[in-house]
Amino acid sequence: MAAKSKGKDKKETKEIIETVENPEETEDAREVPEIDSKYRMILLAAQRSKQLQHGANPRVGADPRKTKPTRIAMEELKQKKIYFDILEEE
Repeated sequence: MAAKSKGKDKKETKEIIETVENPEETEDAREVPEIDSKYRMILLAAQRSKQLQHGANPRVGADPRKTKPTRIAMEELKQKKIYFDILEEE
């Protein structure tokens, strides 16, 4: 039963949150929305951490060889370097 709910949560997350991989393209056109809950912050940090683990470049001055991806992701969120959209549910 736990596996089913985990899959459901993951599906809902993809419907609600979308991160933008290349902020340079949208930096002028978009403003970072306010993170309205701790739950959303954790979801964004986890998603960004996975991107960093798969080779994405950090957007803050941290050495990825010495700093854990989750710490880098949290710092990027703190400095508002993560651009994301909150998608409307249909």
